[in-house]
Amino acid sequence: MKYVRFMKDTIISYGILEEEKIQVIKGDIFNEFEITNEVYHLSEVKLLHPCTPSKIVCVGLNYRDHAEEMKDKLPTEPIIFIKPSTAVIGPLDNIIYPSMSRQVDYEAELGVIIKNKARNLEIEEVNKHIFGYTCFNDVTARDLQKKDGQWTRAKSFDTFAPFGPFITTDINANNLDIQLLLNGEIKQNSNTNCMIFSVEELISFISKIMTLLPGDVIATGTPSGVGQMKIGDKVEVKIERIGTLINYIM
Repeated sequence: MKYVRFMKDTIISYGILEEEKIQVIKGDIFNEFEITNEVYHLSEVKLLHPCTPSKIVCVGLNYRDHAEEMKDKLPTEPIIFIKPSTAVIGPLDNIIYPSMSRQVDYEAELGVIIKNKARNLEIEEVNKHIFGYTCFNDVTARDLQKKDGQWTRAKSFDTFAPFGPFITTDINANNLDIQLLLNGEIKQNSNTNCMIFSVEELISFISKIMTLLPGDVIATGTPSGVGQMKIGDKVEVKIERIGTLINYIM
């Protein structure tokens, strides 16, 4: 099933997408809701980022080939950092190139949406706390990341956390093809089965550090092929069975 969050005539709602039609949901998908008889065509609405996280927890160096291209040692446990909720944008929104950076990179990632409040989870408990999956672009000011030595500034600019366009449920997230296209050219091409730490391992680890809340996003790391974007570029994150997230650089 694919869930969307959208705006129609200034009103923001959740819905269920089937083919090109959205069936409107009354209520919050993370609590009780009911499916109404109200239906819109996809072309009638503006899709928004599909939920509003309190935080985005990102994982660095979770693909072996990406660690190698960055000339880093393979991690023995997940490397995590947080993007602020103010960095979030949705499909077709513009990524704003910050004036203090000279190198802004794309990073295609699988995003995991948390279903309910979760803390101290064991690996076998994780799946019942996952709502679904989405496409995520961990936009990074690479020059500032290298300059600072830690990642907060480089990862946290407004518009640096695009995700969407849908939340897809009931799929095996550990075996999905993942690509990034820049102006139509494939730059990253991998599969989530190449991750060093699985989705379940990541969420168990993170939940033992911080409480996860409904709608929080876990970005699970990027494969090799990261590279620079320029103003005017079109960037697409495409994940099998989930969809394609498109943004533009401004």
